[in-house]
Amino acid sequence: MVSVSPTWDSYAQTRFSVEDGGVVFTDGKDVLCTPKEGLWSIASGWKDDWMTDWTHVKASKVEKTGAWTILRGTASFEQGDLELTDSYSQTEEGLVRCVRRFEWTGKDTLRNVTLSVRLQEKGNGLSLFAPGIVYYGNKNGASVNPKLIATWTGTPGEFAIFEDHRYPMPFVMLENPSTLRAVAVHTTPSPVRGAVLDDQWWSLGTEAREGCTEIVMYSGPIGYNGQRSVAKARQRTSMRYSDTFIDMEPGRVIEKEYLIDLYAIDRPGTGFQRPVYTSLDLYKPYDAERFPTFKEIVDTKYRFALSRWMENDLAAGFDMYDSRYSRKDIVMGWCGQADSPGYALQVLSSRLGDPSIHDKVQRSLDFLTGCKFLEDGLFAVRYNFFTGEWDQGDPVSCGQAMYNFAKAIETARKTKEYDTSRWEKFLRKACDGVAARILSKEWNPKSTAEGFFIAPLAISYDLFGVKRYRQAAEKAAGEFASRHLEMDGCYWGGTLDATCEDKEGAWAAFQGFLECYERFEDNKYLDWAKHAMDVCLSYVVVWDIPLPAGRMADHNFKTTGWTVVSAQNQHIDVYGVLFAPEVCKMGRYLDDDRLVKLSKVMFRTCFQLTDAYGSQGEQLQHTNFAQQGDMSNVHKLRGGYSEHWTVFWITTHFLNAAARFAEAGEI
Repeated sequence: MVSVSPTWDSYAQTRFSVEDGGVVFTDGKDVLCTPKEGLWSIASGWKDDWMTDWTHVKASKVEKTGAWTILRGTASFEQGDLELTDSYSQTEEGLVRCVRRFEWTGKDTLRNVTLSVRLQEKGNGLSLFAPGIVYYGNKNGASVNPKLIATWTGTPGEFAIFEDHRYPMPFVMLENPSTLRAVAVHTTPSPVRGAVLDDQWWSLGTEAREGCTEIVMYSGPIGYNGQRSVAKARQRTSMRYSDTFIDMEPGRVIEKEYLIDLYAIDRPGTGFQRPVYTSLDLYKPYDAERFPTFKEIVDTKYRFALSRWMENDLAAGFDMYDSRYSRKDIVMGWCGQADSPGYALQVLSSRLGDPSIHDKVQRSLDFLTGCKFLEDGLFAVRYNFFTGEWDQGDPVSCGQAMYNFAKAIETARKTKEYDTSRWEKFLRKACDGVAARILSKEWNPKSTAEGFFIAPLAISYDLFGVKRYRQAAEKAAGEFASRHLEMDGCYWGGTLDATCEDKEGAWAAFQGFLECYERFEDNKYLDWAKHAMDVCLSYVVVWDIPLPAGRMADHNFKTTGWTVVSAQNQHIDVYGVLFAPEVCKMGRYLDDDRLVKLSKVMFRTCFQLTDAYGSQGEQLQHTNFAQQGDMSNVHKLRGGYSEHWTVFWITTHFLNAAARFAEAGEI
């Protein structure tokens, strides 16, 4: 790790002291400490898929050299001695850095070993934030089906421990909402030498014990939801991932580095924000120049978009599916995004220089306005090209389609190059239905999915001057702010093939809050937007995760800037491209250049693995998780790539984001 630059004006100072052979960390109010039984804990046995035969050691020697305090101890085994060293120092920004060292000096190999780091925070029921994995316990997903995701309540006996490479931002945070205190531990992820398994890494997570909650790091063991030695390896189930001990041959040295940060928070639900920015400062994921240019990306994705164009006497639009599929559907929103080019290509037309763009924009949006309307303000979003029938409709897809129609109308009014009469009639009818839905006293949205209505309603208020559109936008924004700002249930439900906390749900709120700020000029919306954005950012990978042999390694793939999907679907995808322009805007509003630079990386990195046709698959396996292909062996999942599920959103999100970057003058 490199030194941390301040996240905001001043860091609380986390101090450390040596007491009774252990270490105590404090910011003057809160205390984190190593266990009383020993500073170091080493397991030398393995039984029933878990660690056994623990040896605990206190520090027997303390020395100081420069800015470092060094603690030493020895763990003795029948085969010899394990020399233990902790080196602590204070960063300029007030965090405590530790490098823990294990050196085996015995003449024979020490087998079945588990090394650890254990740090104890007083109290049970503390809120857990593990980026990309557990969001304040995943309460919303747990209410639907707790078996599909990792959950956490902080009850003694619980544990939630995951592979280092599963974390987009390598930290865990515990928040105490009653005391308004939080602690975050950042780690340097790494594989472990001497592992019995191939590609075995350190793990990071939490365990709840009587009277305290531990942040733990182990040299391999993982588990969650009461299941020892399992990985969240498939969409609907875990897979056994056992025998994660190591053997230390003579002379073997293993080190683990981590940083500790104790701090106060203003209100419940905000403890995660500080370590998100600390993680950005640690890894500095800002080098966009190593990735393809905006021009190459836009040109290639447009060329591929043309391959999805289809038309007959009744329909004209963009196919959701690859030609290898027998299905031909024109689908608005979510995976289809047939509405997106109608806005994006207007903005990008001068850059692309294709005279056919005007016809495709006009005809595709005109065609989509012919969909049938359903109950509750929704409309059918899927057109079967073979049968000529419309069906399906959900808040995610409808909200996203309404947004693109609103942006298409707004853009066309500036250029006066398109006939928007049918688009405006369609959007007004959709807004009338959605506004009535939201303004009803009975409105009680199940999830943050309906947050996708906020932005198009706000824009439509500007377009048409209808007050109830603004009223509905502000009511919806207030509802989701009240539900999520204190994280008593995190943004969720924006992914249609998952039922849990996800970045799409956070994006729905982020987009809506920011649009309200820009349209209605109320600073509270900017504050809300930052909270939702910071949740979105926690899904962004800030480091290049080393990969085993596989399709990703074939291309020297870099994970930085990609996004984890959700607490249920634990692969990475290009979806972060879509909210990258808003991250850039927030960087300008907040005068935070880190966000501006990160946004460009998020866009450009996600072009990796694009083939000669301009096509990409959706699912990239940075960790032990897969949704397609051979999923029989958990040890062969990581590094894989599902390249055949090439639904249209993977293309349009690049074009849509590029259009918004262009509108903001960023490209």
